[in-house]
Amino acid sequence: MDIDTVRTFVAAADGGQFQEAAAELAVTQQAVSKRIATLERNLSVQLFTRTARGAELTIDGQAFLPHARELLRVAERAITSVRTGRRPLRVDVINSRGAASGLMRGFHRGHAEIDLDVLMLFDIETAVAALRSGAIDASFRAVAAPGRPLPADIESVRVLDEPLQLLTGPAHALAGARSVTVAQLAGHRIWMPGIVPGTEWAAYYDDLVAEFGLTIEATGPNFGSDALLDTIADTPALATFMGEQTRLVWPADHGLRRIPVTGPTPVYPHSLIWRRDNPHPALTTLRNYLGSAQPDRPDSGTWTPTWTQR
Repeated sequence: MDIDTVRTFVAAADGGQFQEAAAELAVTQQAVSKRIATLERNLSVQLFTRTARGAELTIDGQAFLPHARELLRVAERAITSVRTGRRPLRVDVINSRGAASGLMRGFHRGHAEIDLDVLMLFDIETAVAALRSGAIDASFRAVAAPGRPLPADIESVRVLDEPLQLLTGPAHALAGARSVTVAQLAGHRIWMPGIVPGTEWAAYYDDLVAEFGLTIEATGPNFGSDALLDTIADTPALATFMGEQTRLVWPADHGLRRIPVTGPTPVYPHSLIWRRDNPHPALTTLRNYLGSAQPDRPDSGTWTPTWTQR
């Protein structure tokens, strides 16, 4: 069913005259008559009767009118869903507890007028494919892992260097330290079951291990952060790394410690990536927010892999 004919029918029904409908739609009265005739022919009913005062709805026309209005509302919603600037900005934050999620919460608080959809995609290949297809507008990633440069149509900007912290249980040998150096971690077992081969965070921790001679174990199933916290709290021989801005809550009796790592401080590089030709106006607003909201950290005293992009 042609939407223009439905829109013409509703305009004629509201105005009571084909002439008023023509003026509202900026077409000729003859065009209105032809559209109504086409609609009547397609429906096999008469929608209007002509009177001295204009056009009145028949019983069939009265029955069709509420459905015609709904058709127009559905069409408008369909158009709005893809119209640049009117559909929500869609951003991948990888997970709900990490630094990227916190950045987007801050953005939403400061720009509540912008409709926002937050998604969680696992790996960078999926995120890049979603960017290129238009399924999402932006993603937070660490780029670019060795041998995996971003496609030419994908842009990136470094938005946050997040310091790593050591998370221990109360009986761990380093639990009482106010800070620890990377060298002090040599020989300690760091358990991170969430590391998945092929991901950008796996590449990051591989380089961290190689650079400082650490021991990171990714053995066992990954039951999520709650199970990880339970194990770290109960196992004096294990510790784990946690981003400074990762938001976690644990029972008070766990007695967990978050300890800064220094000498140098390993920082995880978060970048925003997007398709170069994406016209969504809120994307520029997000990039400007990220550029101004985060304090600059000095390069001296920190460590990132050589492959991370500025």
